Amino acid sequence: MTALSNTWFAERLGDHGIHSQYLEDHHPAHMPCLEIRRLDWADAAEEAKRLEMRFVAVWAALAGRHDDAKTLYSYMAFAHPEHRHVLLRTPLQEDNPEVLTISEHYIAAYRMERHMQDMFGISIKDMPDTRPWIKHEHWKADAHPLLDDFDGHSPMQPDAGRAQVDYDYVSCESESVYEIPVGPVHAGIIEPGHFRFLAVGEKILNMEERLGYVHKGIEKSMQGRTASDGLMLAGHISGDTSVGHSWAFAQACEYAADVMTSKRCDYIRGILCERERIANHIGDIGAICNDAAFAFMHVQCSRLREDMARLHHDVFGHRLLMNTLTLGGVAHDVSEEACQKLIQQTRDIAVEVEHLRAIYADTASIQQRVIGAGIVGVDDAKDIGLLGYVGRASGHEADERIEEAYAPYDELDIAIPKGEQGGVSTRVWVRFEEIASSSRMIIQMLENLPKGSIQTDWVAPEAGVSGFAAIESWRGEIAAWVRFGTDGLIDRYFVRDPSVINWLGLELAVRTVPVPDFPLVNKSFNCSYSGHDV
Repeated sequence: MTALSNTWFAERLGDHGIHSQYLEDHHPAHMPCLEIRRLDWADAAEEAKRLEMRFVAVWAALAGRHDDAKTLYSYMAFAHPEHRHVLLRTPLQEDNPEVLTISEHYIAAYRMERHMQDMFGISIKDMPDTRPWIKHEHWKADAHPLLDDFDGHSPMQPDAGRAQVDYDYVSCESESVYEIPVGPVHAGIIEPGHFRFLAVGEKILNMEERLGYVHKGIEKSMQGRTASDGLMLAGHISGDTSVGHSWAFAQACEYAADVMTSKRCDYIRGILCERERIANHIGDIGAICNDAAFAFMHVQCSRLREDMARLHHDVFGHRLLMNTLTLGGVAHDVSEEACQKLIQQTRDIAVEVEHLRAIYADTASIQQRVIGAGIVGVDDAKDIGLLGYVGRASGHEADERIEEAYAPYDELDIAIPKGEQGGVSTRVWVRFEEIASSSRMIIQMLENLPKGSIQTDWVAPEAGVSGFAAIESWRGEIAAWVRFGTDGLIDRYFVRDPSVINWLGLELAVRTVPVPDFPLVNKSFNCSYSGHDV
């Protein structure tokens, strides 16, 4: 990474009269953090938009407990294919913490800003939607869990008065339009989330989501933990993305501490992540087909995913690959025997998936259900910033394995599929393509697995040092920011699962389908409730 890339955005801000100052205690150097004035906040976002930078996240954090001043900061992060990531922060007034919304420039920011409003009591000026987001009706009005004076260890008593206040859903007074409430408890094993439909007959006019029912307080719970304990917690944020979340957290910590992992470790992490990608894509393809009554595909995909889970347990100690990463390394080495088993299974599954793909493509009943259903256009996908296979199916091909090019992907042949139809069928096509691409990468890594140690010594950084990382999980980019406090303990942690952004796309996609097709479209997105409700 050149010095030009490090200073590129700061120079552009300077051209527009926005002075920025580099924070020296933020790592890595190629993902700089700049401090700007509060009055320049929205202008900086506008300039980022003009430069076609991709929005990553907006969040808030108090100054560390090791600091004398308890300043509250607002942060935002952007990415650019050529210049990678950049973070901005601005200090807020202590007696009146407020900041201008950036949702005028990046629509995906507005729910994150509502999250800041709920968790910190920050006033977001000119925000188009001021309703609470994570803070449900039974929460106390003055409860702001990410402030230091909030007791995160005792149960929060419900506010009986606020529990009587209904969430102000979008409504319609027309007699021909009726509401369909779905959830938050669903007829299955999926996590809770509420969907409110406005429909005429079976035609969906609008669908509004309400999430937060499994809010776990991850960010608060991270405070005061050792990095090792934090890594275990990060791996359980979303159970189907344990490797992705663990890797994002571990790499943010390693960047902060200037810890370099070994090449063997990097390759094994890549193998784990791509195996997680394949297993989830196979499972979801089967589930999508099941929602369209194509039970054969569901059964076959379930069998293949089970085969993968059993080998995961034998080689890495866990069917879902939990607790497989450590700070500075991985928990399990790959023996020569295990290497050959992984290669053989990867080849076998890749061949069988292609056979199933042909059956899927030749089955008229499933094609009639998926073609043209749940479309998100290219322009809408870009405006929202859709991530992962959802974005790639709508022409938005952001992929951290190429943009960030972190190890081991800087040495691999990566094929990123790109569709433009943006419907269920295209999202399924992207998944099939990614299974094939991930299979090739896994075999390439296993056949060229470097020699050496799988662990680098971990030493926590000094108080006040922070690190930022972005990992391409199977759903898309996971962004993680961590700051250390005294005694090597975590002082603050922020994570953005790709579902936080992709849930917005689902609300658009269902406007093209009748009510009975909602489960099909929903499954083609398969956003994580748990990954959202941190």
